[in-house]
Amino acid sequence: MDLPGTLAGPLGSVLDRVIPDPAARDAAKLKLAELERARELEEVKAQLSAVLAASSPADPWTSRARPGFLYVMYALLLWSIPMGLIAAVRPAAAEAIARGMTAYLNGIPEPLYALFGTGYVGYTVARSWGKAKGVER
Repeated sequence: MDLPGTLAGPLGSVLDRVIPDPAARDAAKLKLAELERARELEEVKAQLSAVLAASSPADPWTSRARPGFLYVMYALLLWSIPMGLIAAVRPAAAEAIARGMTAYLNGIPEPLYALFGTGYVGYTVARSWGKAKGVER
């Protein structure tokens, strides 16, 4: 009987030498495998509880910031569908809309774009560094 796992392998070879009866030896190995699986299950439960605790912070801003940013990105991407339809039916109107959006986005100062990009990248790097160091979950 092959037993995968960290302790099951070495203990299985010890059981081969200690228990002469093959049926009793197989029963002991089976029990050892069950204990190993129970230990692995407890590890998975502990990891899952840590993930759930990290994914539901008490601060409502933290729990809405990243999904909110993604919703804005989805809206910008999905806006291309009606713009494509408008461009197919009324190219002049689509061009006017695109010019208006370009003028609006050009009206935002360049340093504001740099500030947002730096802040977002800094936040991402700080979170990754905290997770790597074990400070954050």
